[in-house]
Amino acid sequence: MNKPDFTTLVDAHSAELFAYLFRLTRDEAEAQDCLQEAYLRAHRAYGRLDDRANTRAWLYRIATNTAFSHLRRRRREAAWSAPADERWPADDPSPPERAARRAQLAALAAAVERLPARQQAALVLRQYQGLSYAETAAALACSEAAARANVYQALKKLREVFRDAAQDEI
Repeated sequence: MNKPDFTTLVDAHSAELFAYLFRLTRDEAEAQDCLQEAYLRAHRAYGRLDDRANTRAWLYRIATNTAFSHLRRRRREAAWSAPADERWPADDPSPPERAARRAQLAALAAAVERLPARQQAALVLRQYQGLSYAETAAALACSEAAARANVYQALKKLREVFRDAAQDEI
């Protein structure tokens, strides 16, 4: 099995990698910066990539490392609390329902942002990007069991956050 041309590889995965990075960074410009940096890193290492390697998982691994570095830098510079993405579609017809949905999405985004980086990345790769546990493990350079555990722990923490919030409203 031969490796695809680097340009072909970039074209095939740009949209999904951008979506993944956007979910991690919650900022379009930062996601684009991370994507460009990830592609630069990938291009430098492409010649050393084994022909039999899973190129998709390899790109996700580079993108994940790039995003983690970027987020660590950003956390050092300032605490981050990004607003809910206003472009997320709201299916609810009335303005109050749309506002409630935006508030729920903002609460979910804030809860995901508070997860440890590995759990956050595993959750986004698995639940939002639709990667298998094997692909998630490859992207995070961990075992499949560790990927499953990270997703499980992330979901458990999110359930606890929302269970506590629901009890506070009662």
